[in-house]
Amino acid sequence: MTGVIGLSQIQLDGDDIYWVEGRPAEAGRNVIVRRRLDASITDITPPEYNARTRVHEYGGGAYVVRDGVVWFTNFKDQRLYRQDPGRPPVAITPAQDIRHADLVFDQRHERLIAVREDHTTDLPSAVNTIVSLDPTGKTPARTLVQANDFYSSPRVSPSGTHLSWLTWNHPNMPWDGTELWVAELTPDGLRALRKVAGGEAESIFQPSWSPDGVLYFVSDRSNWWNLYRWRGPTVEPVAEVPAELGTAQWTFGMSTYAFESERRIVCQVRSQGGTRLATVDPQAPRLEPVNTPFTAFAPYIQARAGKAYTIAGSPTEPMSVVAVNLQTGIVDVLRPSAEHLVDPTYISVPDAIEFPTEGGVTAHGFFYRPVNPEYSAPAGELPPLPGRQLRWKHRVRPRIPPAPHRPLGCCRRRRFG
Repeated sequence: MTGVIGLSQIQLDGDDIYWVEGRPAEAGRNVIVRRRLDASITDITPPEYNARTRVHEYGGGAYVVRDGVVWFTNFKDQRLYRQDPGRPPVAITPAQDIRHADLVFDQRHERLIAVREDHTTDLPSAVNTIVSLDPTGKTPARTLVQANDFYSSPRVSPSGTHLSWLTWNHPNMPWDGTELWVAELTPDGLRALRKVAGGEAESIFQPSWSPDGVLYFVSDRSNWWNLYRWRGPTVEPVAEVPAELGTAQWTFGMSTYAFESERRIVCQVRSQGGTRLATVDPQAPRLEPVNTPFTAFAPYIQARAGKAYTIAGSPTEPMSVVAVNLQTGIVDVLRPSAEHLVDPTYISVPDAIEFPTEGGVTAHGFFYRPVNPEYSAPAGELPPLPGRQLRWKHRVRPRIPPAPHRPLGCCRRRRFG
């Protein structure tokens, strides 16, 4: 389909909303885009730049914005750039094969914190660390965490006194086993490091600090990615449901829940092949559904002032940046990924189905009913099957029997290899 763009990496800065557009018409360039309160949309990334990082090769988490200032990784040289409003980007890291991702701003100490991947050493593989960076580039970076194979998700507490992060080692992938760590954050580094959760057989996803300074995270310890929190010294469940509130961390910067306030969390809930929105009150943990017309959500969500900002679509609507009113479910489409749509008359909206299979296991799938109004099957004709000789008298849109299908978002670590 012509005119289709990719959408990812939503961030909020005051009243402004930012996201990244992947544009095939511009050779796949990634552009940071801003939408102001007056609904005006502006490209932030100049044409000669491409906001994309190669850390862990899959990238993600390529930018951060604070008070209108944007820091981003440029794909061509992998240098980190600072872009002040109305000014061209300025490189703040050296011209070496050193890459950065998963940027956050440490307001208390006026610095950036990021995952760094160093390819300049003589070691057989790149060296991953978490570093602090001068936001102007005038002083060298300082290493905060090192010694493990991989890091992600450095997050600063609202008070600026603590840092949390994820780490894991070969041969694990992040959906196999990760560790969640917390430490006191000082001007010179970290102290009192402590492992909160995770290990070789527990996958932790998206650590986030609540507005009142409690550390939340998603864990698969129950064999479902559910929401937990750490108040110190114990971990307690927040929402335990037979569904996924997290997802496989292929890239940096993914999020499947967000804090609208101290009393409301908005979550993406994945089950039976579809995704829906729900809210959770941390004081009375219970999922409350938010009715929307969407069935598919990209793993990016932010929230504030009674609204959730995410990327969602359905069989008849393209993936779009949307604002969802958490009280009414009213949706405001901020940016669709495509302008020219297929006539809904020709689109088969699938039904999620389930059926028994070997070993008493339930399989899930989608059933697509034939809907093309221009064609019909001959009377008494059965749906075609692979290998069957077709002798139709009329052109027919075939009805293909559903095959076992793992629901979106329900991939457990043992299903990857």
